[in-house]
Amino acid sequence: MKKLSIVLGAALLAGTALAATARAGDDITITSWGGAYQESQRKAFFDPYTTAGNKITEAEYNGEIAKLRAMVEAKNVTWDVVDVDTQTALAACAEGTLETIDWNKLGLDRSKYIGADIQDCAIPNIIYSTVIAYDTTKLNPAPTKMEDLFDLQKFPGKRALQKNPFVNLEWALIADGVAPADVYKVLGTPEGVDRAFKKLDTIKKDVVWWESGAQPPQLLADGQVAMASDWNGRFYAAVKTDKKPFKIIWDRQAPDWDWWAIPKGTPKLEASYAFLKYASDAQRMADQTKYISYGPSNKDSSPLVDAAILPDLPTAPDNMKTVLAVDPQFWADHGDELRERFNAWLAQ
Repeated sequence: MKKLSIVLGAALLAGTALAATARAGDDITITSWGGAYQESQRKAFFDPYTTAGNKITEAEYNGEIAKLRAMVEAKNVTWDVVDVDTQTALAACAEGTLETIDWNKLGLDRSKYIGADIQDCAIPNIIYSTVIAYDTTKLNPAPTKMEDLFDLQKFPGKRALQKNPFVNLEWALIADGVAPADVYKVLGTPEGVDRAFKKLDTIKKDVVWWESGAQPPQLLADGQVAMASDWNGRFYAAVKTDKKPFKIIWDRQAPDWDWWAIPKGTPKLEASYAFLKYASDAQRMADQTKYISYGPSNKDSSPLVDAAILPDLPTAPDNMKTVLAVDPQFWADHGDELRERFNAWLAQ
């Protein structure tokens, strides 16, 4: 937990042309999260890489480690590069589902990538955050803090929350009075888990559960919910591109990394490494911020980011003042049991 907090904090200070192309004719399949995020990857990485003479087939998923595991166990790996969150990367690495990254083969300086020392099976690409947003034309007074999500009297209306215990349980405990520094200590006990679900019970009947990151902005736009959680880049795209009157509440934002990983046993290992090197270039990582407000993990990218986008990144100092330091290792260790409990709770 301490280590993760330190490297996230380093993102505040983090401010080449290492282009590599795969062998002509290589067709790698890259799987990501769809929506505005994958569109930003397409513009910053996929399209230029294809223009340079390479071939990419895109796929989408919702982060299910079971799909990765099934491919590897069946020795029928059809995904060559996968964008994974931290808890998935940690769990998949521990069980042997991902290739161990050979940084020497990449020819990259590992120390230049924020968070790269956390694990051995993935390369950090962006720092994103789970945040809350609302429609400024619908709520008066306006919510200003995470706890407002749980205040149905002052801020009436339905909420859109991810159909996943991740972050929801942490927010519930903080809203119930647990100090942010003690969240994982409390959540690591049966009594703490009960307490988190009891707090979620107070808004359960007013929650619309989302499974795709494209859903929350649409639910807000349609007036189906008054407040919604999502990844900050999705709300940014809705505001900047679609001109939606949304505002992000950065209080208790839950930052995390996304990573490039290679499923164990891909027959296109060399071509996968070539793409990872290409996508890890400082300028290309900076270019991605033109299309979505996620912070690049490459420390050399920061000076290359347009100053206009910096205030919208999770790593902006003003946005990090009351950050929730997410512990991905906790979720890698306890995620399966908490998701099982969460699904049972939803069915009640």
